[in-house]
This record gives sequence, structure tokens and C-alpha cells, in this order.
Amino acid sequence: MVPAIIEAALLAPMQHLAIDAALALLTLCGVAFYLIAAWSDRDFGRQNEPKLALASMPPVSILKPLKGADSQTYAALRSHCEQEYGNYETLFGVNDASDEAIPLVRKLMVEFPNRELTLVVCTEVFGSNRKVSNLIHLLRQAKYGHILVNDGDIKVAPRYLQAVMANFDDPEIGMVTCLYRGNPAHTLGSRMEALGIATDFAPGVLTARFLDNGLRFGLGSTLAMSRAVLEKIGGFHAVVDYLADDYQLGKRIAHAGFKVALSHEVVETSVPAYSFRQFWEHQLRWARTMRVSRPSGYAGVGLTFGLPWAIFLVAVASGSWWSWTLLAAALLARLAVAYSIGTGTLQDWQVLRDLWLLPLRDLLAVAIWLCSYGGDTVTWRGEKFRLKQGRMYPLSPAPGSDIVKPGPKVHSQTQR
Repeated sequence: MVPAIIEAALLAPMQHLAIDAALALLTLCGVAFYLIAAWSDRDFGRQNEPKLALASMPPVSILKPLKGADSQTYAALRSHCEQEYGNYETLFGVNDASDEAIPLVRKLMVEFPNRELTLVVCTEVFGSNRKVSNLIHLLRQAKYGHILVNDGDIKVAPRYLQAVMANFDDPEIGMVTCLYRGNPAHTLGSRMEALGIATDFAPGVLTARFLDNGLRFGLGSTLAMSRAVLEKIGGFHAVVDYLADDYQLGKRIAHAGFKVALSHEVVETSVPAYSFRQFWEHQLRWARTMRVSRPSGYAGVGLTFGLPWAIFLVAVASGSWWSWTLLAAALLARLAVAYSIGTGTLQDWQVLRDLWLLPLRDLLAVAIWLCSYGGDTVTWRGEKFRLKQGRMYPLSPAPGSDIVKPGPKVHSQTQR
């Protein structure tokens, strides 16, 4: 019995040392990621934004699938009617004739009588992703050779179209996408969501762009492409069963041999007044979506949490001087990236007011990353789905959501 006690006494310090070493290594990996993110941001800033004469830019059809509305929706939709651009049209698609977004679209038609605005009510769906189903209908009514898709809550500047479409001067460009900043509500969940966009999501996108020598995916804030390129990857039908349709479209266009360009234009998205639970559920849904879309790359996300690992290290290392040194280095690097990308690249000044939330946001990010491996179900737009290899399979279909294959029964109201 005595040898066993001695052996246990000897093993305990070794196990403690192994934990300290593992956390120290993870912290250093996280600091390295912060430094790479900062360099990636610098590299993106050095990229010259293409400039073309407005007259030489191609006509474009903006496709906006909508579902519901809030206090920010009208301003977001209105911003698309104020574009300083030549020929463009905007098509709005809803699943239900009683959708709350319809009165807003009709209000736009009254306010902007000279704009080409079309409202399409699509009564049939072609896959699990009803948003993409709407896009299939909208594309059939779009008249121009280039299309641009973005979410209903995206607000843009007057020269947004100019900045995005100028990239198509390069024939190798197959898609153009944009970073975005969040406009949060007053709730803690909403503010942490917006903070994560600026200090976690955007650095990740810039780092992926730098390490992969270009993007290999798209962002739902902007998906601009030509019809010809879209047809080469199978059209919207190819992604109608995927939750991360923006990611899949960009991935398929990159695999087809085209470049995915990241414009310097930054758009804005309104962040709902999430409760903490809603914030958690939204983040978990996104995390599980990314896990099944990029399983190998997603596993590496654990190496990017420099600040949380440093906090854990101080806790288990009994506050030793070297653990505090690593925490200070991780904190400084994390704040530097948050400041440079959040306020510099994204022009998101809310980041400065919410920097004190960053340690909490990062600790929750670790928990969400771990929990994302605990299941493969998500809730999206009131329906539950099981995810498998990026596709989503309904577990509790909403009433009237039966998938059909015949030609679409589409009702439209057009203002030309």
C-alpha cells in the first residue's frame, strides 16, 4: 500500500505539470493566431480596391429573400433603393402572402416609383432551405446577367453596388462577398453577438483569406456572381438542402476554378434583441453548421482561443508569475486584434464600448465550441433539423412546408 501512495504522490505533480504545459501550449497557439489575424488584416488593407467607370459596370439583379420584419427592416431594404448605380433591379421574395415584410416592400414601391422593384410570393418549396427555394423563384424572374444576393437585414451604403460590381472587371472572379458589422440592440446577448462578429468572425475570415491565398467560401451579407458561373455549379438547386448556403455557393465556385473576392465594402446587419438563451442557441446553431461543413478546419478552432486558455492556465497554475505573463501577452494581443479589425477594418465603434465583455465572450466561445460536438440538431426559423455532411433534414416540418418538385406557383407584383 505504501508504494502505491508514493507512486500516486509522484504522479500527481507530473499530471499537474502536463496540464500546465498543455494549457501553456494552447495559449501560445492562440497568441500566434492573434498575430496571424493582425497580419492578415494588414494584408487585406494593402489590397487595391478595383475602380471602374460606372458606365462600364454590368447591370445587376438584387435578390432578397425575406421572412418577417422588425423595426430595422425598412431602413435596410430602403438602402438598396438608394444605390448610385446604372441598371439594376431588386426582387423581394417571401414564402407566405401574409408575411410581415410585404407591406414594407409595397411602401418602397410608393416611395421609389422610378426603381425596378418586384415582389414575389412563392408558394412552393424545393428543399429544406426555404430561403434558397425563394432564390430559385426570384432568379427565374430576374432579367440581368449578374445577380447579387444578401439577407433581408443587411443595410448598405449608396455606393455599395459600385464597390462590389467593380471586382468583376477581373474575368477570374466568380464571386464577390463582403464583411459586415453588427448593429446590436440593448440586450447583453445582442451586444455579445455583435462583438463576436467584429472580434471573432471577421478575424477568422481574414485569416482564412490570407492562409488559403484567397477565400474559399461566401458570406451571406453579399453573394454577387454571374448567371453563367452560378449555372456551372448547378444553380441554387445545388444548395437548396444546405443550411450554410452562402458557404456552399462560395466553396463550389472556388472548386470550379474561380476566385472569390472579398470587397473592401463593409455592410451592416441588425442584431436582434437576443436574450442570453437566444444568443447561445444562435451561436450553437452556427457552430454546428460550421462543424459539419468543415470538420477538419473546425477542429482547429480550438487552437485560436488564446485568451480563455490563458485564463484557465492562471487558475490551475496557482497564479504563478509565468502564467500571468502569458495571460498578459494573450490579453494584449487579443485587444489589439479586436481594436484594429473591429474599429479599423469594420468601422464598428460599438466594439470600444463593449471591449470589457470580450473575456466573457471568449470563454463562452470555448463552451459553444465544445458543445457543438454534443449533437447534430439545430433550430432554424422555428423548425428543427438534423445536420449531416452540411445538409439539413427536417425533424419537425412547419405547416405547409411540404417539398414539391413541379413548376413554381409564383405570384408577383412588379413596379417598373
